[in-house]
Amino acid sequence: MPTPAPFLKLASVTQRYDAPDKSEALTVLKDVSLEVARGESLAIVGPSGSGKSTLLHIIGTLDRPTSGSVALDGQDPSVLTERQLAAVRNRQIGFVFQAHYLLPQCTVLENVLVPTLACPEAAARDGAGNRAERLLNRVGLGERKAHHPGELSGGEQQRVAVVRALINQPQLLLADEPTGSLDHASAQQLGQLLLELNREEGVTLIVVTHALELARLMGRVLQLKDGRLTPVGQET
Repeated sequence: MPTPAPFLKLASVTQRYDAPDKSEALTVLKDVSLEVARGESLAIVGPSGSGKSTLLHIIGTLDRPTSGSVALDGQDPSVLTERQLAAVRNRQIGFVFQAHYLLPQCTVLENVLVPTLACPEAAARDGAGNRAERLLNRVGLGERKAHHPGELSGGEQQRVAVVRALINQPQLLLADEPTGSLDHASAQQLGQLLLELNREEGVTLIVVTHALELARLMGRVLQLKDGRLTPVGQET
């Protein structure tokens, strides 16, 4: 039986930024190659400034690499227009960041439904409202759906952000330091929740973090060091 094609494939990705003063360019990523299977959970660890967020932005089509290629579910994002990329990000990729970016004037339920506003017809067809309530119940916030973000704890706000990222049923969930602003107990709860949703929703999960405790919850852990991606414990 043939091996399934990877859901995500990076081949020899390099990201270089030119210095404003025309001095030597800064190379953040060096010849990074990566394959991620559909439904896998992966953590990428490394110190601040190692290029983890840059790598995640390239995977999430928020940035284009200087060289190398990216394939997402067999599709090359580099051939898409900005409008097409925006549609891919809205429908196929969910993002969770360290800051929750919830709208303070909106209720929890309204915040969750924000990504559906880009295509209300599809949202109505797919039952986004019912899905939002089901997911909020799943993360223990069903009774808080009419509350505003300011009435929630930090951990609760991040759980709302996770549900918002999942509302359009994405194939890929990208989390950039999702527990960085949380206390230890809330961070543990959020890490477990991400992994449970990865399994229940069948979504491919990639978490960028400097917290090894969170990383070890994932099925595979890689480290980004000196611009290169290697298994944890293996020196470049």
